[in-house]
Amino acid sequence: MVYFVGAGPGAIDLITVRGKTLLEKADTVVYAGSLVNPELLGYVKKSCEIFDSASMTLEEVTDILIRGHRKGQTVIRLHTGDQSIYGAVREQMDILRLAEVPFESVPGVSSFCAAAAAINAEYTLPEVSQTLILTRVEGQTKVPAKEELSLLASHNASMVIFLSVSNIHEVCEKLIDGGYDENTPAAVIYKASWPEEVKIFSTIRKLPDMVKEAGISKTALILIGRFLGGSYERSKLYDPLFSNEFRKSGKEIT
Repeated sequence: MVYFVGAGPGAIDLITVRGKTLLEKADTVVYAGSLVNPELLGYVKKSCEIFDSASMTLEEVTDILIRGHRKGQTVIRLHTGDQSIYGAVREQMDILRLAEVPFESVPGVSSFCAAAAAINAEYTLPEVSQTLILTRVEGQTKVPAKEELSLLASHNASMVIFLSVSNIHEVCEKLIDGGYDENTPAAVIYKASWPEEVKIFSTIRKLPDMVKEAGISKTALILIGRFLGGSYERSKLYDPLFSNEFRKSGKEIT
């Protein structure tokens, strides 16, 4: 069996229990190079074969997965964060399907969750934002025209931008052109949950210069939105005036 396992955002104790258990049983592991904390490989047994996919092609990766399965091995494809977000897993899975190799996905903690935890933030706040947009700017991988950053910015929703910090000036210009006020709170979280984590807080207009000064050009998330500010409405979830199936409304707290 081949398992696609989300390694989590970086900290070795943020892999799931299921993912760690599978690593301990693995006979072959193909991991996503510098994106996965190499300390996670300390969970595997000494006899496990380990391959770094950073310099490999799709076909080279899937050949290892298929070969391992046909030997009767437990095979792990170890991806950073959660593999369902910018993991390039669909193409691997399609090749395994054609080869009639069974596989299973094991979710992981995405870096956008670790970034929020790093700054104790909540992306969805009453009367502030009830929508979170996860996106990236166009690079070698094209972006559909209707998902161009300035169009997404028109919603003024909470936003996390992956794989784009190297183009931070272009990103912020597109956000402002699309509809965010230039004074909208913004942040960059470098290597969320890693020991070398760095957090930068600013506004959309001022963020690029601060990121450049910090020397950050990769492995970072850009966070945009008023959820980073201080104002919001109290949630109805625990409001004493709000009834649900577990609790009847009472008197207003004074």
